[in-house]
Amino acid sequence: MIIREKTGVFELLFATKGSVLPRILPRIITVSLLSFLLVWIDIFVASLPHLEAAPFAVFGIALSLFLGFRNNAAYERWWEGRRLWGQLVADMRALARDCAMFLPHDATRREVLHLALDFLHLHRANLRRTKVPDASQNWSGVDFTPEAHPPCAALNAANLAIAKAAPDGFARKALSERLSSIALSQAGCERIATTPLPYVYSLLVFRTTYLYCLLVPFALLEGAAWMTPIFVAIIAYVFFGLAEVTEELAQPFGETVNGLPLDAICRTVEISIAPHLGTPPPSALAPQGYYLS
Repeated sequence: MIIREKTGVFELLFATKGSVLPRILPRIITVSLLSFLLVWIDIFVASLPHLEAAPFAVFGIALSLFLGFRNNAAYERWWEGRRLWGQLVADMRALARDCAMFLPHDATRREVLHLALDFLHLHRANLRRTKVPDASQNWSGVDFTPEAHPPCAALNAANLAIAKAAPDGFARKALSERLSSIALSQAGCERIATTPLPYVYSLLVFRTTYLYCLLVPFALLEGAAWMTPIFVAIIAYVFFGLAEVTEELAQPFGETVNGLPLDAICRTVEISIAPHLGTPPPSALAPQGYYLS
């Protein structure tokens, strides 16, 4: 995630960190060069069809509405992912307080909280499809790698420790409900991670965007002439940019610059639980080059 203070006009115009421009620039250059070629042919070789601008205005409005709808759907996925991780933070903090209230032995409380932290890091790795966290993020010392689903294995181990150590049925019920809430947020995150936006949306958007950017020069030849490539570049930046932003937001747990800062969220939980473990809290993660992972 990009973390920046309010910037000035110059920074807004030329900032590339967090922008999709580097990824869509080759496409913008391609359609601009093609439009330049069309202008050159129209002026020096043979007259090309000069189309009316009205149909392209209607086409552009329709394409903008569809891109906006798709962008809203992608943002909903991004925001729901953030809400689910916010719920995980709240449940982890509450679990630490519940353990302090219901589990009488320090060793058992530490075991459950260590396993809960292991679950959190394994859950993050599972969503991002990255390697299992290293030893510095393995709090319990248990290797869950051989398990079919390491996050669930860690949560199951925490549940087993609670079942053995909770002094009465009410304590078991309270702690079990807390773990169930954590599992519910986990399932919600996995639903988002494993269910992409329908592929047909991507096909329709990219095909119609290319079609529009390749045909619109014919509507600009009459009035814009040599300025046609510049206008085409602006149009391509808007439409290709919206399409690329949607692709990025639709995968909120990825390690892209606009993905959710899962590393920082996990560190927030570690800071919150440290007093319950009797250890000094680690430092909060800071953005590196405006990027918070």
